[in-house]
Amino acid sequence: MTKNAKTPAMQAVFGITGLDDILAGGLARDRLYLLEGNPGTGKTTAAMSFLMAGAAQGETCLYITLSETEEELRDTARSHEWSLEGIDIFELVPPESLLDEQQQQSLLYSSDLELGETTRMIIDAVDRVGPKRVVIDSLSEIRLLAQGSLRYRRQVLALKHYFARRGTTVLLLDDLTTDINDKTVHSVAHGVIQLQELAPEYGAERRRVRVIKYRGRRFRGGFHDFTIKTGGLEVYPRIVASEHRTSFERTAMSSGVPGLDALLGGGVERGSSALILGPAGTGKSLFAINFAVAAIARGEKAALFIFDEELGLLYDRMKSLGIDLEAMQASGNLIVEQIDAAELSPGEFAARVRHCVGEQQIKTVVIDSLNGYQAAMPQEQFLVLHIHELLQYLNRQGASTYLTVAQHGLVGDMKAPVDVTYLADTVILLRYFEALGNVRRAVSVIKKRAGGHEKTIREFEIGEDGLTLGEPLSGFQGVLRGVPNFVGQGSGLMGDASA
Repeated sequence: MTKNAKTPAMQAVFGITGLDDILAGGLARDRLYLLEGNPGTGKTTAAMSFLMAGAAQGETCLYITLSETEEELRDTARSHEWSLEGIDIFELVPPESLLDEQQQQSLLYSSDLELGETTRMIIDAVDRVGPKRVVIDSLSEIRLLAQGSLRYRRQVLALKHYFARRGTTVLLLDDLTTDINDKTVHSVAHGVIQLQELAPEYGAERRRVRVIKYRGRRFRGGFHDFTIKTGGLEVYPRIVASEHRTSFERTAMSSGVPGLDALLGGGVERGSSALILGPAGTGKSLFAINFAVAAIARGEKAALFIFDEELGLLYDRMKSLGIDLEAMQASGNLIVEQIDAAELSPGEFAARVRHCVGEQQIKTVVIDSLNGYQAAMPQEQFLVLHIHELLQYLNRQGASTYLTVAQHGLVGDMKAPVDVTYLADTVILLRYFEALGNVRRAVSVIKKRAGGHEKTIREFEIGEDGLTLGEPLSGFQGVLRGVPNFVGQGSGLMGDASA
């Protein structure tokens, strides 16, 4: 909570954990707020959560609906397995005469009369119920009746002053179906919350929320992803790494593979990130998983977030290499999650990672791979910023993070789809190279911020016993280019008797 946030008793909590966090604890009481968004963005669901949170605290709550029927509202509540007990619903419907063509006379039932009648019915309902929280759904109906920006503004101001005298916290809903450029209520409201829905060319729709305005309060700015699930809105506040700091000892964490530890100068330090870079098939996933297996062997817990590979295939492949991921998962020491980039927003993914680290005290996180992560966030520049905040958060929690990136191509000049090498504390580079008529694999550490490391290149093999690294290759030049030149006395290759 920010410094100038009020205590919970002085605020009207929204009842949506992530949204209350963005709002620095909730809404200041006895004020008027605007919740806007196109149809289908979740305004009604959020408004119900707001009233249910008030009812749970013993407050009298009133939902005034001008656009939906009471039965439609109750159907929405039932779809979330909610009960609206303790919430009064006032369905403001036009007089029956408006539906009778023979009685529709504009001179006798002008817009002036309609607007005045609507306002009077709202005030009568509030006077009768005496609520502490009110939702008015929606402003579009009032805007249409006002038939002008000036009358509309004066009507909203009149409602604001009326509710202020009564000590009521009001949430106005606006579906932006009339004039999206009309910012009349923005200047009148104490706070403005906007819900948006984005439709990518492939995959599920993405929703995000933004607090546009909040007078006298420092809130968490920017866009925050959210989803609508059974039980209401789940909001995933954007990570701000600077807000999360813990103290821990930066000791080197072993990979469980002696040759790799030697190459890394003892291992990867706790509270740092390692990027494992290489073309497809070089063993990036195996390298990353070895760090998770070593953490479990030390008595810690680990988490794998798999974007690209089907879990059944991963389990079988690792078991053939002597690593039983299913047994580790069954023991509760390993969390494995299959991530569908087409269905999961980056904010929700980050929230899952934070839950593992914050709630389950996991200190080893594997993200395989950033190529799949990029599919979830196609704007590359924002992906880098997102990864930066996530890695900084994990580092400050004392968690070691291992990320894999598949480069384009197999040998020679290769490029990664997104360059995050400058973000990672350690960069491990895997390569194919040709020697003595065979395709072989090599590994080297290109960068390590915390401590020293070998500057050599080692060959490695993947077999029934998992990962095995050989001695440094000293007889070759150009291994990283894929086609080396032999310049030494012995080949130094694994399995070569002359080495």
